[in-house]
Amino acid sequence: MKYLKVVAAVIKQKDKILIARRKKGKHLELKWEYPGGKLEKYEDEIAALKRELKEEFSIDTEISKYLTESFYEYENININLRAYLVENFSGNFNLKDHDKIDWIKIEDIEKYDFAPADIPINNYLIKHGL
Repeated sequence: MKYLKVVAAVIKQKDKILIARRKKGKHLELKWEYPGGKLEKYEDEIAALKRELKEEFSIDTEISKYLTESFYEYENININLRAYLVENFSGNFNLKDHDKIDWIKIEDIEKYDFAPADIPINNYLIKHGL
């Protein structure tokens, strides 16, 4: 089975992480997720994540380290979601694909309705922290 590689950012600020809610009308509308996106042809994961965060939020980032991955089979696409930690960023958040962001503590993750592919990342964060 073929999986599309997708990258996601766990953006940390002090003791909180950033989550973003997908806009109404988008695939998985109103589900919370870790921001990121698909790799372009010949693009590595770090470059793709930096580009996606710039496009989606207008922020510049430094990717700290790889955290974990998940595999999920949606109805029309299979994805391999690879999560990275971001501890340094600059710029003001300008939302394009999302209607809301929230800074939450890891212990509050379960209060949010996440996209299915992001749930294994939540489980990793609950178990291992940052």
